[in-house]
Amino acid sequence: MGNCAARGDTAVTAAGAAGEDGKRRRRRWKAPREDQLGTVPGRIFSNDGRSRTASVFTQQGRKGINQDAMLIWDGFGGEEDGVLCGVFDGHGPHGHLVARRVRDSLPLRLMSAARASPKTGLDMPAAAWRKAFARAYKAMDKDLRSHPALDSFCSGSTAVTVLKLGTDLYMANIGDSRAVLGSRDAAAGGMAAVQLTVDLKPDVPSEAERIKKCRGRVFALQDEPEVPRVWLPFDDAPGLAMARAFGDFCLKDYGVISVPDFFHWPLTDKDQFVILASDGL
Repeated sequence: MGNCAARGDTAVTAAGAAGEDGKRRRRRWKAPREDQLGTVPGRIFSNDGRSRTASVFTQQGRKGINQDAMLIWDGFGGEEDGVLCGVFDGHGPHGHLVARRVRDSLPLRLMSAARASPKTGLDMPAAAWRKAFARAYKAMDKDLRSHPALDSFCSGSTAVTVLKLGTDLYMANIGDSRAVLGSRDAAAGGMAAVQLTVDLKPDVPSEAERIKKCRGRVFALQDEPEVPRVWLPFDDAPGLAMARAFGDFCLKDYGVISVPDFFHWPLTDKDQFVILASDGL
């Protein structure tokens, strides 16, 4: 299991102050090279890592290798009040490698997609961020398909990513990892949990309909009737327990997709923190 917790108490700064040159603004969103990631300030991906705004933690389960990967990136895009968090839960024989590849590459593709927008950073409306996340996720899956040294045919990864910019959260999700908001509940005198994303499993009616239209099959095994899975039309394999994922190219012609669900959440004073977690938590 893996999770990333981010606090919402960082000061909102005027990173896009009036009169700032647009070209200078766009330079902020220039993605570093992958071989430079280890030296990027504010980027945390190791277990038990923490920053001024967030922390990460993962624990070995009973199934063998830990296939979770996580990320915190303070100052994402060069924005002083920009924080990107992500949890990526791998599956299949090479799932741990897929999850790490997504952790490293997806943020760079999101930067590139944002930089291609007419406006960047705090100036981008939610509709533009929806397009940027969609482009980044599409490019990420294309990268996995063509990667010469990483076999993603029957391996893949979930992805739940949350970008905090100022007082806005922008979220994109595939698979069954989840984002949950902790918000003060005045009536109850405590905290309330607000689920921000939808678990995209094969038993979600719209997901099942798409898979079946593409000749994929959805059913649960007798010994685990609570876990619906996606199967090939001609073979009882591979039994994927989610309807959207990176990789898993054996099922991409049969209804499994990598198009993310996108959500926008304007923060209020009641909102205290966000937890991103894989389904093992």
